[in-house]
Formats: sequence, C-alpha cells, structure tokens
Amino acid sequence: MKIAVIGGGSTYTPELVDGFARLGSMVSELVLIDPAAERLEIVGAFAARIFKQYGHPGTVTWTTDLDAGVTDADAAVIQLRVGGQQARITDETFPLECGCVGQETTGAGGLAKALRTVPVILDVAERIRARAKPGAWIVDFTNPVGIVTRALLDAGHKAVGLCNVAIGFQRRFAAHLGVAPSAVVLDHVGLNHLTWERAAYVDGVDRLPELISAHLDEIAGEVDVPAEIITMLGNVPSYYLSYFYNHDKHVRESRNVPTRGQRVAEIEAILLDMYRDVTLTEKPALLGERGGAYYSEAAVGLLASLFGLDDGAVHSVNVRNNLILPFLPADAVIEISARAGLEGPVPLPVTAVSPDLAALITHTWGYEELALDAALRGGRDRVYRALLAHPLIGQHEYADALADKLIAAGRSHLAWAR
Repeated sequence: MKIAVIGGGSTYTPELVDGFARLGSMVSELVLIDPAAERLEIVGAFAARIFKQYGHPGTVTWTTDLDAGVTDADAAVIQLRVGGQQARITDETFPLECGCVGQETTGAGGLAKALRTVPVILDVAERIRARAKPGAWIVDFTNPVGIVTRALLDAGHKAVGLCNVAIGFQRRFAAHLGVAPSAVVLDHVGLNHLTWERAAYVDGVDRLPELISAHLDEIAGEVDVPAEIITMLGNVPSYYLSYFYNHDKHVRESRNVPTRGQRVAEIEAILLDMYRDVTLTEKPALLGERGGAYYSEAAVGLLASLFGLDDGAVHSVNVRNNLILPFLPADAVIEISARAGLEGPVPLPVTAVSPDLAALITHTWGYEELALDAALRGGRDRVYRALLAHPLIGQHEYADALADKLIAAGRSHLAWAR
C-alpha cells in the first residue's frame, strides 16, 4: 500500500512515520510531499532512518512534486499548515487586541486559518482525485478539521477527518482503569475541537462516573475546566472547551506572554537541527512537546480499519451527521465515535444530547457554516458575519474590528483580498 503524506516536511512528521514503522506493516511505500525542499530533505532522510531502525520492509521517499507524489497512492494524509508557524503566531495574537481569545483553531484565529486553508486543501484534493488510485481515501488532519472535512465532502471527495483528542482521553482513561486502551470505547460527541466524553465503556459498562468520582481534580486540571462543570454535566469536555468556559481567563493569561506558536517555532528549530544528525534513528523526546499526542496511533489505526486490516476498530472521526444529532442538518459534519471498515466509518448509536451541549454545538455549527462560505467565496461581509456568529465573539464592535485585522494579517494568502 502506498501512503502519501501532504505536508510531509513538518517537524511532526517523524511521529507519524514512527507509527507506520511500528504499526503499519501494510505500508509498502510512504511518500512525503512538501514544497519546502531543504526542510523536506532533512525530515525525509530521518524518516527513512526510522523505517530502517525498525526493520520495516517498506520504503520512504520524498518529493516536492505533489502530482508525482500522489500518483497511484492508496490513501493520502493531509497535514498542511498554510502560512507556517508565523501565520499561527499571528492567529494567536491579533484577536487579543480586541479582547478575544487568540487560538489557532477557534475564535477569530480559527477563522483566519480556515480562510487560507480550505482553498489550498480543495486544490490538493482535486489533484489526489486525478492521480491517486480510484477510491483512494483522504484522511484530513489539517485544522480546522471539521470545516476542512465539510469542504472535502461537499466537493465529492472520499474523505474523513481525524483528531487526536479522543485517543488521548482513551489512553488516559485506560491507564486509570488498568485496562488496555482498545478495551475503552468512548461516547465521543460534538464538533471538531468542541467535544465531550459522555461515557467510557469497558465490556459494555460505563466507567466514566467512576473515573470522574475518583480523578475529578486531575481530569479538571488536564482539560483546564472547573471541576464544578464536569460534575454538573456528568461528562468530560475536551480542553478546547476551556476557551468557551474560561474565555476571559485565557485572554488575561495570554497577554504579554509568548504564544504557543512561538514556543512551537522554537521547538521546530531545535528538532530540525536534531534531525540533521545522521546517527539519529529514533524520534527524540522533544518531539512530544511539539503537540499532537497519539496522532500516529490514530492515523495508522484508522487507515488499517478503512482497508479492512483489522476487525473494525472504533475511532473518533469527522463525518456527515446524517441526523445522528437530530438538531443539526444531515449534511453537517460532526465528530463522533465510529466503527470503521471497508465501507468507511459507521457511527455508533448516540443517546439524546443534553441541552447544555446541544446549544453550544448548534451555535458553533452555525458559525462553521458561515466560515466555510467565507473560505469558499471570500469577501469582508462574509468574514464579518462568521465572526459575529461565533460564540466567543458575537458583538458588532469586536466582529467589525476583527474582520479588518484578520484580512490585513492574511492578505497574502487570500486571493480575493489582494
């Protein structure tokens, strides 16, 4: 099986490569694709050494030629960052000037990323469709995953969105319960980066109440959400919900301190220097600080299921709603636990969603619809409408100022704004 990784020059790629080397026996060729030739050469050579260290029989190749790289691929993993870390730093900074949270996947920063990312991803996907094997899967790990996946599906691509939030919970819950991670099946519901764990089943028994009771303060600290909220809801929100439940706290704490993007940029520079060492054959511990924990396990596991190489494991994925959540349209994209196989992911049954969750999901879904429209058609008015609709913004004064700041900051990546 040939797997193409678009954005393969990322310093995070060795994490994915390590997963394929350890777990992906089905891979005969892993091709890394990236326009940044010098960076790609460093990462590609290191990736090849990782495969060799594990004794994996497959080959690792790399190329700056997207069309050549995806030709005859069985699947493509997309992990792009349009604009690089500098664009991320900007996304995390300009919203703070208006008293709004600065974050790369939600709020005004998340919209900025969606606007410059969706057109690029759609162009990449068309080239995959033209040159990869018929029926090749596109696995999107590019944020904002929900919006990007919706764009891909609307354009008729065979795509599924992937996030590592749920697998992180699965691993932590399994450790607390003393069971194998695969024994824990999560009732994971919501939109990308707006999800809650409503149950953690082991042998058909929900162990989440037990986990909350025994580890409440630890879990609350991990997701940066007040313990009272977890107790009230009876479920565990992802740490991205902290931006909603603790918005003003995040704004206060984010001012006058380096952004996460600045820290990641520093880590990336160090990692690239480490990757240049021809004796390095294992991913360095520093890579764990780069983010995206368990991404490799999530990606490799999902691909194995999609190609029928396991017994249909459960994964948390972004797929069409199809009225699974009855308060959203059928064509919405939701993040849900699903059993994956040759026919694709099949969502697990979902019990009624409480009004607390449904209200925030619906509100954010409305923003995502407007965000996708702005990404596809451009225009300040569409940007303003999306910002005004976002639960973390929602006021004319903020939306009006943020629209101008966003467009000014991203003009070089927005064809309609130049």
